[in-house]
Amino acid sequence: MKELYKETTNKMEKTLQVLKSELASVRAGRANPHVLDRITIDYYGTPTPINQIGNISSPEPRLLVISPWESKLITAIEKEIMKSDIGITPSNDGKVIRLIFPELTEERRRDLVKLINKYGEESKIAVRSIRREANDSLKKMKKAVDITEDDQKTGEVEVQNITDDHIRKVDELVKEKEKEIMEF
Repeated sequence: MKELYKETTNKMEKTLQVLKSELASVRAGRANPHVLDRITIDYYGTPTPINQIGNISSPEPRLLVISPWESKLITAIEKEIMKSDIGITPSNDGKVIRLIFPELTEERRRDLVKLINKYGEESKIAVRSIRREANDSLKKMKKAVDITEDDQKTGEVEVQNITDDHIRKVDELVKEKEKEIMEF
């Protein structure tokens, strides 16, 4: 049963990691290099993330500077940023690309909060699904007479405790990101 708890916890931790990466890609009025994580450039026939074909720096709170290692990539990077959903128009001087993040409007902040809450809800659904899988495994173990009915009940309580803990963590992550977006 300890193996089941460990597996359940690992799956729920992976769900939290996915949520963290989704939240990191939501821009909160300040320049964050993670907004570029989902953008890939065709680099010699291979889709490659921007952070692997150049340096990304943030010299000011609302400015990102992308310095590609090969200057011929500038137009390709600009094109992909324009196609993406980050909503920022890049500008270049032939050597670097600058992304200036505008102040977020109140309406845009509310939209971002809705998006964040949607990500949080999807994560909670995934955690509950993992709980259901674990409880099903406990039922199968009892049916196969590997564990007693008391062990099954104890196991279900433990799985519920693990689930409650991870749901609380999801709520904390969402609340933290919401606060970050609304603070400007």
